[in-house]
Amino acid sequence: MSYDRAITVFSPDGHLFQVEYAMEAVRRGSTAIGIKAKDCVVLAVERRALAKLQDPRTIRKIVPVDNNTTLAFSGLTADARVLIHKARLEAQSYRLTCEDSPSIEYVARFIARTQQRYTQRGGVRPFGIASLIAGFDLDQKGSGEKKPVLYQTDPAGTHSRWNAQVIGGRNAKSLREFLEKNYHEDMEEKVAVKLGVQALLEVVDSGAKNMEICVVRLDGKIVMEESDVEEVVKEIESEIEESKKAKQGASSGGDE
Repeated sequence: MSYDRAITVFSPDGHLFQVEYAMEAVRRGSTAIGIKAKDCVVLAVERRALAKLQDPRTIRKIVPVDNNTTLAFSGLTADARVLIHKARLEAQSYRLTCEDSPSIEYVARFIARTQQRYTQRGGVRPFGIASLIAGFDLDQKGSGEKKPVLYQTDPAGTHSRWNAQVIGGRNAKSLREFLEKNYHEDMEEKVAVKLGVQALLEVVDSGAKNMEICVVRLDGKIVMEESDVEEVVKEIESEIEESKKAKQGASSGGDE
């Protein structure tokens, strides 16, 4: 029996092949990185090369869901458009009913629930995207303050909370290990932006030209200009050059 043809049929070893194929679609997508800092969340996305005559404003990997919620995705853009539309409608419905904006956890739970629903019915297929959802929620310690949060969802319909996470791209595992080594609690915004750019430089060839960096703050979000990202790239490259020279000097001194 071809277990990969039916979405609702498990293989004998417990796999849902269509869901795994959807996860493969995410791996073939562009890289997206989320980093939670002290007072913000940084979303850094690889922007694939565009056609010469294409308007870059029509290709966005970082989009608003609600005033309080920003989403970055990796995978099939058409699937993302449909899922984001559903999430925006739910956020508006929540505002109309509760007269308040939905929490980031609520939006993440809704997106994950919608993705899971598309793994359990015949006649549909899973959404081929994973998402990083950033914003501010009330502190879980009960202080009453709003703190930055970062959630991830995947095609299987699971959602989880992270301090830093990578989705999409063939190098996601190595980039995650890089973040594990370099991330620390209560990072300042500038340090978090630099870490995100540094991670993207592992997969991006053209520097700032193929990067999209968004900083989600309590008072709103800003998308960094290419010139500002280029300054961060140059700072990182100069530090790498200095460290190489220092190592060469140390090795030549040892030879003497």
